[in-house]
Amino acid sequence: MNQAIMNLSPTSDNLDQFIRTANAAPYLTEEQEFALGYRLQADNDLDAARQLVMSHLRYVIYVARGYKGYGLPLADLIQEGTIGLMKAAKKFDPAHGVRLVSFASHWIKAEIHEFVLRNWHIVKIATTKAQRKLFFNLRRRKQSLGWVNNREADAIAEELGVSRADVLEMDARLNERPVSFNGYDDDDESTSPAAFLESSIDDPETATVEQDFRLKQTEQLRHALESLDERSQTIISSRWLSETKTGLQDLGDQYGISAERVRQIENQAMKKLRNNLADA
Repeated sequence: MNQAIMNLSPTSDNLDQFIRTANAAPYLTEEQEFALGYRLQADNDLDAARQLVMSHLRYVIYVARGYKGYGLPLADLIQEGTIGLMKAAKKFDPAHGVRLVSFASHWIKAEIHEFVLRNWHIVKIATTKAQRKLFFNLRRRKQSLGWVNNREADAIAEELGVSRADVLEMDARLNERPVSFNGYDDDDESTSPAAFLESSIDDPETATVEQDFRLKQTEQLRHALESLDERSQTIISSRWLSETKTGLQDLGDQYGISAERVRQIENQAMKKLRNNLADA
């Protein structure tokens, strides 16, 4: 096995090398594949995972090539598909008697689908399952090279379970010229969208510090909650940590006590939480 491919991320510069290396990886027999799957499942064997992934990279490349029509780099599509393959390998259970390629197909396509939807030029293109299906099938279902006519729209709408208006709107968006954030080569860069926007995103160092701080706060809160008795934990969670705030009377009915008693328990628990967080 070629160890290099596991540390190789496909880019425009090394894509040909990546594809050659992937195609050179040997095929696995069913017995070999299932044996590797059991090793990975039982012992978290990373070498078994490596062999499973490497032997199926050629399939990832095959699937990724089917999405080149969306104008995204093939290297990026392959990389996203590889992520899906690795997720599938981790969940692969040979006991079901299904080959990894059949099991992994869903995961590979799902990762590529999400990547296309995140990065293509259409904003909010697919907010429902039906719209997602329409997005990925419309180009293949169109009978003409130009705009879809009403007859074609009706046929596509019936087949995909959407309205004619959805088909026509999606077709219009698919035919739009994407607006480049940085401007086109023949455009004045001073008039591109990028020239008018100031980034509000923190630099990596600040973002990392803030993320660590939030994680620390969450951990401190969890420890503080664990210091409370079970009833106090439930009351605090129901009153302050749930999306829907529970009323005092409802909690009182749950524990067979008065609403005033619930309020007293809540105040005592909050005081204890504040003291524990202050000492942390």
